[in-house]
Amino acid sequence: MKLANLKKSVVAGVVSSVMGTILCSAVFAADASKPGAGVSITPIFPTIAEERFRGEVVVAGLKELGYDVKQPKETDYPAMFLALSYGDADFTVHEWEHLHEAFYEKAGGNDVMVKVGQIMKGVLQGYLIDKKTADAYHIKDLSDLKKPEIAKLFDSNGDGKADLTGCNPGWGCEVMVEHHMKAYGLEPTVVDNRGSYFALMADTIARYQQGKPVLFFTWVPQWISSVLVEGRDVVWLPVPYTDLPDGKESKDTFYEGKNLGFPVDTVNVVMNKEFAEKNPVARKFLSEVSISTADESAQNLKMQQGEKSLADIKRHAAEWIKAHQQSYDGWLNDARAAAK
Repeated sequence: MKLANLKKSVVAGVVSSVMGTILCSAVFAADASKPGAGVSITPIFPTIAEERFRGEVVVAGLKELGYDVKQPKETDYPAMFLALSYGDADFTVHEWEHLHEAFYEKAGGNDVMVKVGQIMKGVLQGYLIDKKTADAYHIKDLSDLKKPEIAKLFDSNGDGKADLTGCNPGWGCEVMVEHHMKAYGLEPTVVDNRGSYFALMADTIARYQQGKPVLFFTWVPQWISSVLVEGRDVVWLPVPYTDLPDGKESKDTFYEGKNLGFPVDTVNVVMNKEFAEKNPVARKFLSEVSISTADESAQNLKMQQGEKSLADIKRHAAEWIKAHQQSYDGWLNDARAAAK
């Protein structure tokens, strides 16, 4: 009996040991899949709802990695970089390499922040007019608006000047547009209308639909390019020569043979430098995420058509992830490997 009891004891011990190993392995596997567990991370985004989509794609991935993602902070661009430099936020997915260069440098630049990845390439900005007016009056570039008779075509309030739909105050493009008004001698004949951009563009689109000439600044990606289609409804209005606020010549302002006046840009992921150094998993994931301008434009069009709540945007992000699951899983796996 004693021998039998001993055998039972040994068997029980072996079973217990095996089960313990299995349980420990399961716990380890769970931990390995979520190396960010226990770490909080705070995003910071601009207040533009149309740019929230890419942020939600990234937030979903960070949560998959176990991070406690805090409610994203929202502010204008200069304050966004200051918050990152001070450590009041940990990352953004909204730094335009050229457009936001001055904001980035004034906030401390590479001393306090780090550009870890390029989330979107081939971002365009520039001026457009309706194709009908461009063809009828042979308008070739922005300097043609110096002619009072041409500028008057785009006058919407009776003051004899062309009305340009411009940017919100505080946006990087506002600085560029205002610089161009002076550089190309357009101030006597063109008014840069600044305010709530999308409200102004709603009026611009309504004007176009009434058959009236339109002149506006825009960028790609966003939904406007799907409503006023370049080449069909509107055309890029080139600048006569490159003139940037910093006085530097740039050859990368050309797109399909036209000088748009704005460098063809790249949107970077920027992290607080100290946070990035302490969190290689988050850094690795954020360095690999990539979204096309076409995909973000398509999502923005859904918003313009009514799917614009935060819940809608989160759903759009989940749908995008599912459609790009292989790439997405690869980014997560690479991030998990960075923990080892």
